[in-house]
Amino acid sequence: METTPENLKRLISAGHGYLKNASESDLKRKPSPSKWSKKEILGHLIDSAINNLQRFTEIQFENKPYIYRPYSQLGLINANNYQNSDTKELIDLWLALNKRILFIIGQQTETTLNFMVQLNEGHVSDLRFLINDYVIHLEHHVNQIVK
Repeated sequence: METTPENLKRLISAGHGYLKNASESDLKRKPSPSKWSKKEILGHLIDSAINNLQRFTEIQFENKPYIYRPYSQLGLINANNYQNSDTKELIDLWLALNKRILFIIGQQTETTLNFMVQLNEGHVSDLRFLINDYVIHLEHHVNQIVK
């Protein structure tokens, strides 16, 4: 069975392999006016990486349970105008953020993985859940991009 870090490495490699060879027109094509283009999905993955990197590091020193703060996905997509941003810059940023996340994940111990997190609506989980959820989310969107 593939571990979470191995799965993350595989997703980074698959996503990067596709993105670096994809045409701009393929990345900017929207399946419908209300759906994100592959480039906007990449932007969403950048926003997700930024927010989760912050969570994965803050939980190390913040009071427990760590308070999970959601973010505005659509607001960030619009504010960052990913559709009209430099593609190579976006790919490089996504790659760098995920390599950093991979490093941070590798530093975790059983103790830190068990740090408690206060999720929405009073649900409580731990850092292990946040990390696994991040990789599952990434996998969903990488699959959307590479198809």
